[in-house]
Amino acid sequence: MILTPKIKASISSSILCWLATTDGDGQPNVSPKEMFMALGDDRIIIANIASPQTVKNIRQQPLVAVSFIDVLVQKGYQLKGVARIVGKGEAEFKELAAPLKEMAGEKFPFSTLTEISIENVKPIIAPRYLLFPGTTEEEQVATARKQYGV
Repeated sequence: MILTPKIKASISSSILCWLATTDGDGQPNVSPKEMFMALGDDRIIIANIASPQTVKNIRQQPLVAVSFIDVLVQKGYQLKGVARIVGKGEAEFKELAAPLKEMAGEKFPFSTLTEISIENVKPIIAPRYLLFPGTTEEEQVATARKQYGV
């Protein structure tokens, strides 16, 4: 099991994730994604809403990284794996897309999705936790709220 219940909960509670790709020449691209979810214990799916460069890059080079964090707690995960684009014409599209379409509603149409087979997971943690041992999540949230004015 690569995606533990804790990682899945973190994915579910995240508002955005960031998908990093590279093109055939090795040029990087990072794109925010709104509609995504864990799929089983080793995959995630992402709706390609306005993602022409992401789709093009994955078709050229399928190795990707996805990161997401709780912006107040400032903890999250980086997932690395192999992506593939699944289009409307493919047999599994309807089944894979159903939960994302439920999330997106009619406001965010998409005709492809990215399915990522996760091979590596790494926690992301704000430097404050490392530089100031003993920092609690509650202290971090209070500091972030003050810093961001929320």
